[in-house]
Amino acid sequence: MGEIDPDTLLPSPRMRDQAREGEVTQVHRGDRYAEEGDTFNIDGETFEVVDVRERKLGDMTDEDARREGARDLEHYREILDRAHENFEWDDDSDVVLHRFEAQ
Repeated sequence: MGEIDPDTLLPSPRMRDQAREGEVTQVHRGDRYAEEGDTFNIDGETFEVVDVRERKLGDMTDEDARREGARDLEHYREILDRAHENFEWDDDSDVVLHRFEAQ
């Protein structure tokens, strides 16, 4: 357990703002960027990583998308498409879920 830079999990100011507001409580990334028990700080508020696990992109649900600040899974796909050049959704792609809570 250690302290990590919030930019590691939440690479955009918008995502960090949404985390502070409670609109983003998890993020899926292509690699593992934290361990359970790690903490990070955004503008004086501490968050703890409470769940880290590997999944398939195709296992994501509308609820997962909402926890990442999207309206639903289709909106989440659109966000990824805009954020990543040449992005192609592949249900079999491995991703890592990082879920966190404000302390």
